[in-house]
Amino acid sequence: MANARSGVAVNDECMLKFGELQSKRLHRFIIYKMDDKFKEIVVDQVGDRETSYEDFTNSLPENDCRYAIYDFDFVTAEDVQKSRIFYILWSPSTAKVKSKMLYASSNQKFKSGLNGIQVELQATDASEISLDEIKDRAR
Repeated sequence: MANARSGVAVNDECMLKFGELQSKRLHRFIIYKMDDKFKEIVVDQVGDRETSYEDFTNSLPENDCRYAIYDFDFVTAEDVQKSRIFYILWSPSTAKVKSKMLYASSNQKFKSGLNGIQVELQATDASEISLDEIKDRAR
């Protein structure tokens, strides 16, 4: 299905992998990217459940945009185990203008197909998705 604003389609595997993360808890994170011609959003990387948050953030490119899902497990002040599914629009300030514009214009349509997102973030540098920031937003 093509995105009405940008004309970018979403590969079926994107939703399949999200379903595996959300309902079966098979993955810790999923990173999505636009293909080289900016015509389709595809799965870029998938991290298994044992992958650390640092591994996830290190998987994001320094100079290009991505969409990312991260399943964050934490323990509340009441000692209750919880999980939050984060959606992150990664748009570093060093990315090319065309990339930033296409990711931004496709963001809402792509995100709306991912039912079950609990926390949304937009980040332009690593400090905006630090582990402390994620912990604060999860509560």
